[in-house]
Amino acid sequence: MTGMIERLPGWPTLPDLFGWVETGLPGAHTIPGLHGIRVEEHLADGTYELRAELPGIDPAKDVEITVTEGAVTLRAERSEETTEKHRTEFRYGTFARSVRLPAGAKGEEATAEYKDGVLTIKVPVPETKTGTRTIPVRHV
Repeated sequence: MTGMIERLPGWPTLPDLFGWVETGLPGAHTIPGLHGIRVEEHLADGTYELRAELPGIDPAKDVEITVTEGAVTLRAERSEETTEKHRTEFRYGTFARSVRLPAGAKGEEATAEYKDGVLTIKVPVPETKTGTRTIPVRHV
């Protein structure tokens, strides 16, 4: 070897490893061409907030948000508009992410807004009372 690192057959390259950080382990996506969406979740003051990183899209045309069976699903599409063939590191295509909502979340009352490339979804989550309850016993 003359100062070069030899890649072992079957071992991923360094860029492949960084790709796993962004997209998950190989085989994690079941739909070819589908990319993940980076999200942050926060629950405070009776509101569940989901923030999704979606720069460069038109939220009115390119985003679909659905709530079913206790989960919120985001789907977005970004199309490429270049005329020359060159290397790009931006991702184009369909992006999707499903996130489980907290117990008791009122998905039908969810709201969404888009600002500076970040989509924010807010879902009310009423606080549940966890106090002790005494059950009277009836004598029959």
